Amino acid sequence: MRGSSDASSAAHPTTGATSTIGAALSERGHVALDLGVELPLDDADRLDYRGYDFLIRDFADGPIHAGWHLEKRGACRVFFRSRPESRDLPSELHTQCAVQVAMIRSSNRRSTGRANSAFRQKEVHMSAVPKEVFSLSRTVSAFLAKPRQLLIDGKWVNAESGKTFDVIDPATGRTVGKVAEGAKADVDKAVMAARRAFESGPWPQMSGSERGKLLHRIGDLILKYADELAEIESIDNGKPVVVARAADVPLSADMFHYMSGWCTKRHGITIPVNCLYTPGVQYHSYTRPEPVGVVGQIIPWNFPLLMAAWKLAPALTTGCTVVLKVAEETPLSALRLGEILQEAGLPDGVVNIITGFGETAGAALAGHPDVDKVAFTGSTEVGRLIVKAAANNLKKVSLELGGKSPNIILADADLDTAIPGAASAIFFNHGQCCCAGSRLLVEQKVFDQVVEGVAAEAKKIKIGPGLDPETQMGPLVSETQLTRVCSYLESGLKEGAKTVVGGGKRDGGGYFVEPTVLVNTKPGMKVVDEEIFGPVVTAMPFKQFDDTMVREANNTIYGLAAGIWTRDISKAHALAAKLKSGTVWVNCYNIFDASLPFGGYKQSGWGREMGEAVLENYTETKAVTVRL
Repeated sequence: MRGSSDASSAAHPTTGATSTIGAALSERGHVALDLGVELPLDDADRLDYRGYDFLIRDFADGPIHAGWHLEKRGACRVFFRSRPESRDLPSELHTQCAVQVAMIRSSNRRSTGRANSAFRQKEVHMSAVPKEVFSLSRTVSAFLAKPRQLLIDGKWVNAESGKTFDVIDPATGRTVGKVAEGAKADVDKAVMAARRAFESGPWPQMSGSERGKLLHRIGDLILKYADELAEIESIDNGKPVVVARAADVPLSADMFHYMSGWCTKRHGITIPVNCLYTPGVQYHSYTRPEPVGVVGQIIPWNFPLLMAAWKLAPALTTGCTVVLKVAEETPLSALRLGEILQEAGLPDGVVNIITGFGETAGAALAGHPDVDKVAFTGSTEVGRLIVKAAANNLKKVSLELGGKSPNIILADADLDTAIPGAASAIFFNHGQCCCAGSRLLVEQKVFDQVVEGVAAEAKKIKIGPGLDPETQMGPLVSETQLTRVCSYLESGLKEGAKTVVGGGKRDGGGYFVEPTVLVNTKPGMKVVDEEIFGPVVTAMPFKQFDDTMVREANNTIYGLAAGIWTRDISKAHALAAKLKSGTVWVNCYNIFDASLPFGGYKQSGWGREMGEAVLENYTETKAVTVRL
């Protein structure tokens, strides 16, 4: 829902009280409008804020209670929310020219929490016209209103400890829901359920054709609930809802659809055997691809739903059972996916979903003695910890880790394509992509033109809440990530980098960072060498296409992806062959398909995601020999 007005603030002619319209938020099924009220109170009143309630007055259907919090001495920020039974703010809020707000002294707040007009001490009126309001659908509001549980053995259960933790909307920094805080005891239960489902019950007896139909049904249901999933992904991760609807959700469905076809196409081979030490004896030898067993999967927060699909679909295709540990920053879409798996008819215990923190739930899963294989997507630093934990029982490990990808623009490139392509390569998903084109290497002849063009593209990006259909870049996922990215920006400036555009946190609430282009950068700087995971690109010139340039492109501990922009197809093929990257895009970037393998060289990981190649992550090959 969007209200429209050209006025974003107004002042009462007598009191001077001013309010600035902010973004809407959903809080436990309510729709709230942050009016950012600044109340001009004298010194005597400043200590009494905790005794005041706020009400919107003079609506036809009665007053609406408002929550509030103290932001600084001498002023309050106030947000108003609808009644629990109402999905939207009253229509009067969008049609009236002004909203009257009263601050009322409450003497019985402790006992009832409601304002008592008999003890009214002061009333302050102001005018406010909402500029824009974004609300969630009834379905998503109801989903957020209920504390979400763990999925273990086909049942939704609380954590053994009874603990929960908050889910934060990164656009506002406010709590939008609660989820169970799973830990070791919960992981133990989930692993037991997965083991039981793997060794008995309907799952191991299911034919490849039946599994394929089930996976395809999951993909169909994801598309059925596409709008709902896109909203959840946006409020949880911060990404624009239009991007989630156009990319994250359909790609997730496509992964299940694509993998459903492989369920009937996994087969072994026969091998002619000539055993030298048993002359004259004939043998029939063949191989069997078999599921590796119980799989622990740990996914990141940058593409929560899509990463769940990337992990779950191939594991289910091969017949494995799974304990999925989702990122604590973004647990919601995977939990909704769990409901979809149940609706599709997945047997109990085949997929178990744990929400919790990495140092407790994640560590317990990675080191669990009854887990046969761990699949992890995330940072290289955490990937090293996963390997150490898995070493206890030498379980199989696949890793899709970080990147510092070179994006190379040659002088003969079509700059009308290359410049917006380079901007999209780094700024897509707020730069929170492991394959982001964060090192922009440009041939000297066109360096200034390219930098100017990418900076111009950055300036055009509309930053805002993900639920705004006009938003092109949302917030970073968390306050921790905001601090991390800003610290890199500070480091870059200290080490001599120059900011062309952006360079810091956007003013206001939420975890927003400006799209940033840095020049005067060189190897050895943290912003050049380390993965920032934010909307920050370092631009560096090179003289010509030669071995020196290739060495610089490969001068990184990572090897996940690379981009090449040129009209010369011979140069493109030659350069693609020399780059130490698992994926190379030519005259394009961020092109993904379920059929294309994706993974890295060097410290960007082990194994591949997607395509036929990913099935090897979840398969054991058994050789059988029969004497004839």
